[in-house]
Amino acid sequence: MSLASVLRLVLLAAIWGGSFLFMRLTASSLGPVFLIEGRVLAAALCLLLISFYLRRKLSFLSHAKHFFIIGAFNTALPFLMFAYAAQTLNASTLAILNSTAPLFGAVIASVWQKERLKVKASVGLLIGMLGVCVLVGQQALALGEQGLLAISACLLAAFMYSVSANYTKVAPVVAPFENAHGSLWAAVIIVLPLLPLIPIRDPISLPISLSVLALGIVCTSFAYLLYFRLVKDDGPASALSVTFLVPLFGIVWGHLFLEEAIGLNTLLGASLVIIGTILVTGFSFKKALKKR
Repeated sequence: MSLASVLRLVLLAAIWGGSFLFMRLTASSLGPVFLIEGRVLAAALCLLLISFYLRRKLSFLSHAKHFFIIGAFNTALPFLMFAYAAQTLNASTLAILNSTAPLFGAVIASVWQKERLKVKASVGLLIGMLGVCVLVGQQALALGEQGLLAISACLLAAFMYSVSANYTKVAPVVAPFENAHGSLWAAVIIVLPLLPLIPIRDPISLPISLSVLALGIVCTSFAYLLYFRLVKDDGPASALSVTFLVPLFGIVWGHLFLEEAIGLNTLLGASLVIIGTILVTGFSFKKALKKR
């Protein structure tokens, strides 16, 4: 992995870790539906402008079913779940729970793809689940039923990410840029009918508008481009290492900008989830950083 790739990796983790900060700032005022519709619409429009510049035509109808599956399970539904949870949970907790997706992915792969779980992966699952319990146990007791619903929403979102990841193994072959572009427009269509159900609670201020634009343009469209560049240059295994860095940035941004306390349960829970994910995925930092 070159120095440029390492810098892209760290930048991507910082951006995705910051997405939970922006959701935490805007979810209570806009509500989850308007927040996510604004996010995916801004991201889709940004990629549309880029496609015009690159002269890349999107054949949406040709792969409509595929785009709607990816748009639902990789974007619209998990984004809505995290936006709902952001009304209750702090940014660091959201970021750590997001990193449990590979744990669910291993279980789904063992059932769907008939991939047998190795002993190392099974141990990783147990460690990861223990990390989630350590992380959310104290918050669940403090927040009560509302906290339990928010935590469940985050875990459901991570589960949806893992469903999408396993689907891509049998999905039609579509170029990465078109995959991102088409699935974002599908997400816009999926979320649109939900707008009348949960109206905006507070007037839309300039800071909230800027936060939504940052979520859409920086944390979604620009982050997708960074991620696909990493996959292209260094392969999916190296790009996977961003999963382990996102919670760290989520904790740091939450502490710096929202004054969220970093308790022992947060650090211990995050460490266990990351260790469990490494064991489940079989990821090797030594191989990822080895220069090709």
